[in-house]
Amino acid sequence: MSTKKSPHLFRQGIASEVKLFFLALLCVALMIVDANWSVLEPVRRLSATLIYPFQRVAIWPKDLVRSVYDWSRFVTQTEAQIRTSESARIENARLSMRAMQMEAENVQLRRLLGVKASVEVPSVAVEVLYTPAHPFKETIILNKGSHDGIQPGMPVIAEGGIVGQIRRVTAQTSEAALVTDDKTSVPALLQRNGIRVLVFGSGRPGQIEVRYLSLDVDIKVGDELVSSGIGGYYPAGLMIGRITSIETNSAQGFVRAIAEPSAHPDRHRHFLVLLHTPPDEVDEEALFKEQ
Repeated sequence: MSTKKSPHLFRQGIASEVKLFFLALLCVALMIVDANWSVLEPVRRLSATLIYPFQRVAIWPKDLVRSVYDWSRFVTQTEAQIRTSESARIENARLSMRAMQMEAENVQLRRLLGVKASVEVPSVAVEVLYTPAHPFKETIILNKGSHDGIQPGMPVIAEGGIVGQIRRVTAQTSEAALVTDDKTSVPALLQRNGIRVLVFGSGRPGQIEVRYLSLDVDIKVGDELVSSGIGGYYPAGLMIGRITSIETNSAQGFVRAIAEPSAHPDRHRHFLVLLHTPPDEVDEEALFKEQ
């Protein structure tokens, strides 16, 4: 008599709960053996060797992301350090230039103090605000005006000598015409022989002129021009400039000398205004009756 077998689909075996219990029990046993004895050490090493390639493959994406992140952070930090270093370099250069400028200004101010002590006329220190952009005028704008006692006609001097003369005044500022301005003239004399002359502005930077000299006048290249004090505008003895060339016009019967101003307002910022009320206008032609 044949026995009837159950279909494979419905074949019964050990329950899953029983299998789980025995597996858990096996794990506990292995943990106890591994913790107390080195019997399973060869198995551990073999297992680690076999699964190492799979571990590397599994953690490769994480290593790639970390490498990209570290590289990006390194680039960002490097750029920040470069910007910081560049900013520090620029700031150091600015501070160095400022220190050099302040040192030069201190030297000029000390020289101005020496000039102020040598001039008996009261004076006030001024600073250049700006230079007007005018093609036909040689002028500068100063930072003090009538509130500080400055009036039109007062002379402006520096450690090198005469700079110019106040032309216009407001409450807080004043405009000074330089000795090179074509509307400016200064009574002067040649320091070598005392001959009185009149110095005119040429209208060009760095150049003044001595006009209306007779053909036999004793004047040479290198002669120094100083203020004569005639007219009362400028104290006597202030440097004006040095003769650089002499032009003779026999047809007109005059000699003209070209000179370089001794003061350089384009190189400095601080000057002195002599607080001296200008006298009435002086007939400049009368200065040359003795020529």
